Amino acid sequence: MRYAILVGDGMSDYPIAELGNKTPLEVAKIPNINEMAKRGAVGLVKTVPRGMKPASDIANLSILGYDPKAYYTGRGPLEAANIGVELGENEVAFRCNLVTVNNGIMADYSAGHIADKESKVLIEYLNDKLGADNIRFYHGKSYRNLLLIKAKSLDDLDSLIKTSCTPPHDITAQEIAKNLPKGRGADLLNRLMEDSRAVLEKHEINKVRVDLGENPANMIWLWGQGTNPNMPTFKGRFGIEGAVISAVDLVNGIGKIAGLELVSVPGATGYYDTNYQGKGEYAVEVLKRKDFVFVHVEAPDEAGHNGDLRAKITAIENFDKFVVGAVWDFLKETKDFRILVLSDHATPVSVRTHVSDAAPFAMAGKNIEHNGFDHYSEKNAALSKLKFKSGAALTDAFIKKV
Repeated sequence: MRYAILVGDGMSDYPIAELGNKTPLEVAKIPNINEMAKRGAVGLVKTVPRGMKPASDIANLSILGYDPKAYYTGRGPLEAANIGVELGENEVAFRCNLVTVNNGIMADYSAGHIADKESKVLIEYLNDKLGADNIRFYHGKSYRNLLLIKAKSLDDLDSLIKTSCTPPHDITAQEIAKNLPKGRGADLLNRLMEDSRAVLEKHEINKVRVDLGENPANMIWLWGQGTNPNMPTFKGRFGIEGAVISAVDLVNGIGKIAGLELVSVPGATGYYDTNYQGKGEYAVEVLKRKDFVFVHVEAPDEAGHNGDLRAKITAIENFDKFVVGAVWDFLKETKDFRILVLSDHATPVSVRTHVSDAAPFAMAGKNIEHNGFDHYSEKNAALSKLKFKSGAALTDAFIKKV
């Protein structure tokens, strides 16, 4: 039996007047997912538990079959696992974005999606200038980097973990002063963030970026902190082996901790220009040798954060054509398979951030009966009687109830 879970990050949305009160999913050309709907079932799943933030790490952890309330400790540790950074005793990992701040406003949560080479130089420079025995910076990918802080005591550890931190992509075009870390551990974080401005603004890379009209990486933004999670392996949960294909560190981190193979696709960027075709082709190759593949495509989410409607529609269409299409064409020629396509959460272009609404899904394959819908959309998913209270419950049913 082969299983495929294909995630279009942030695909779902709200009706948009410009689209005749339809959503990007409803107007996008998605013949492959719609064929799945015609041959299978459409439904709705609550990927983010009540009381938790609608973040991609929480949602994808849930979709991979793990209850976030039991296993989630923060985004930082997941990304640390992916890049091979081991957290020691009393160490907390923070996501460390390189951002652009103009006149006290969060102008760009990604510093113009800064290139890896530039990002690496800047992070190493920050580590040289601001690092210490208990403070270390690590390069991740593009604007997505890490900071590790070793707490001096259990009380300090607790303070750092419980400090309230806001993701920078949630405050685009807002004043940073109102969104700085708050709580007992906030002083250290705010000092590091403020000190980073003086360090980064003087760096030659940022001087060049300004001269070229590009957004400079003139500040770090700390958030998503946590300690080492303690999770069972995916094989231990479901009795099958598989692989993860993603350009995003947090998703790869979940996969690594879960004991899944990490498959790197050349040209996969986590942005609009990602190698969709390569992801589809590599997913098929995985399914020729393993039971399970999990493919994650970040582009629709990035378009939602940018408020870029046309880019979101294009990203959804590319996801359907090159990723879903390749896997669906391969699997439907086999006898024993199941395929699940879904949005991990909504990232509406109108609000430019994640929301906690339940996510639409479509699945097809062995023993999955058609439930009356011929199109995959938020509206049809809401009308469906097929609903799951959690991503873990959906994945349990998808894999175990054959």
